Amino acid sequence: MKALILYAYPPEPDGVSLQGHYLYKGLLAAGVEAIPCHHNDSIQKEFYLRHFKPDICIGVGFWGNVPEIVREPLKWGVTPIPWFNSDGWVANYQAEFNQLKLMFTTSEWVRGVYARDGTDVSKIIPMHIGIDTDLFKPEKNNGLNFALRRMLGVRDNEKMILTMGGDVTSKGAQEMIKALAEINKEFKDWKYVCKTWPSECAHEWREREERLADELGIRDKIIFVDDAWSQEFMAKVINACDLYAAPSRIEGFGMIQVEAMSCGKPVISINKGGPAETIIHGETGFLARVAEEIKLNEEWAYPSMGYSSKQIVRFDAPKIFGYRANVDDLIEYTKRLLYSPELCKQMGEAGRKHTVENLDYRVIAKKMLRVIQEKLGIR
Repeated sequence: MKALILYAYPPEPDGVSLQGHYLYKGLLAAGVEAIPCHHNDSIQKEFYLRHFKPDICIGVGFWGNVPEIVREPLKWGVTPIPWFNSDGWVANYQAEFNQLKLMFTTSEWVRGVYARDGTDVSKIIPMHIGIDTDLFKPEKNNGLNFALRRMLGVRDNEKMILTMGGDVTSKGAQEMIKALAEINKEFKDWKYVCKTWPSECAHEWREREERLADELGIRDKIIFVDDAWSQEFMAKVINACDLYAAPSRIEGFGMIQVEAMSCGKPVISINKGGPAETIIHGETGFLARVAEEIKLNEEWAYPSMGYSSKQIVRFDAPKIFGYRANVDDLIEYTKRLLYSPELCKQMGEAGRKHTVENLDYRVIAKKMLRVIQEKLGIR
């Protein structure tokens, strides 16, 4: 089989780009003749479609990438197979999705969003993202771990709770701050590290988190880090923490949660979206219940999404665009982990095993390859 893999290549340090890159590496390991290429239109992309003559073209992105990932391969007679997230909703291109032979989504939850928004999902297969369990693995060098913790401002006697993301707001940081304010009344030896990627959006949200922490009297316990880190360094930071917390407000998969499990860390998240499908509640981590659903009656759409102009799209019925985790659950689960190093160890070991067996990029690539062969008859 010959496959062209369209994603942000060379790989960038974001989940969508890494999703495509791990798939490319996994298909190579499975013996597929695979070529990576940026999804944007270019001479390079046209050359591969015209002259490499792939059997399939797997494109990574979201529904707004249909022109680059679906239409362009079809133009050259190549079968497109999108592997998409939902970006909260599916505003356009339902007719084109319905004509596809096969499509993947990053979770069953994302598949449900496509169904909710009018797509025929009979040919959509949920497929989780694979991660590099050789890179994200437990490291037992306590000297380096403590050195990194001290650089971040965490004392040796303190428990380090970690949340990372482009912004931490979408990862549920505000809900965690509220929970930690209650926990702080009885358990004092902790620090909460919130790491964001430098951006104007992350800075604006950070100001809200800082105000919330001030209002709750725990600003000195929250460490905000705004920095660009490599995957290799992120693995070291995860290894330095005691528990990873991301009760995400909306999450089509949850790559960092899985990477934390792969590093042998217990994970706290939310029982909705991708995390509900990758974290085993009570075994590899804890899933807080949903306390609130955020519904919208309308949303902005843009020409980049396939619309003629920037406009507001009004819905026939309100759509869920996000969730808020139950703070009482977050309090309970965080306390259980803070008070029990043995429970952290047990969950960490179970999470590592679960990730290696089910969510390694080589495992996912083989699983996807089997589906493609069975559904399309391509060998």
